[in-house]
Amino acid sequence: MPVSIVIPARYGSSRFPGKPLVPLRGAAGRPKTLIRRCIEAARAVAGVDRVVVATDDVRIVAEAEAAGAAAAMTDPALRNGSERVAAAAAALGIADGIVVNLQGDAPLIPPWFVEELVAAMEQDPGVGMATPVLRCDPESLRMFREDRAAGRVGATTAVIARNGDALYFSKEVIPFTGDRTFAPGAVPVFHHVGLYAFRPEALAAYAAMEPTPLERLEGLEQLRFLEHGRSIRTVEVDGRGRPFWEVNNPEDVPRVEAQLARLGID
Repeated sequence: MPVSIVIPARYGSSRFPGKPLVPLRGAAGRPKTLIRRCIEAARAVAGVDRVVVATDDVRIVAEAEAAGAAAAMTDPALRNGSERVAAAAAALGIADGIVVNLQGDAPLIPPWFVEELVAAMEQDPGVGMATPVLRCDPESLRMFREDRAAGRVGATTAVIARNGDALYFSKEVIPFTGDRTFAPGAVPVFHHVGLYAFRPEALAAYAAMEPTPLERLEGLEQLRFLEHGRSIRTVEVDGRGRPFWEVNNPEDVPRVEAQLARLGID
């Protein structure tokens, strides 16, 4: 089954304009742009047939092509990464297999997150959209609670049905756990990883759906699929002790550079 990774990369981020072209230094001290590092992360995934950058800016197209990836120009008015991925898939005629939306701000995404997501979809042909989750450990749960108590919007959490389908995603810490303590491996809170895999027909259906109230309220694109009555399969993955900071703000750059150096990524 062919697997395409499409990396949405928008130049005009309100929080960090020009973010895809920001330089990040790795273990060797050489700068590479964020989008180039995301392309390299995509290429580290086993079994991928093509890597495409979906963007709204010719400068990002030039950088993607210089890094050896294909690039597709998409409408700047598209509202989120999944819409941009859908537009690129349609423009390139991707009509079969699995399309992975690997965010253009996630150069530290472990390759096995994508591999396990694809494997889960290959095992169940009825799954149209899937996304990975990590079970929180007691320390990460403590940090999530502290963020919310301080009024900071931290990670997204997921509530999951017994069959593995998502019930809801939120920037709040759900389910409510109060001040209860849990043993490692027993924390009932799951951290959602912003990575999505679609079958082409599900991706096209997503792009054709109207944005929904909860999607707008939470600022979470995946809620559109749930609010329109479609299922999202969650796949529990193991971080294996590897951090995966995203570049959301300029302050994240030194954090990601430190992790690149720690992991020995040039």
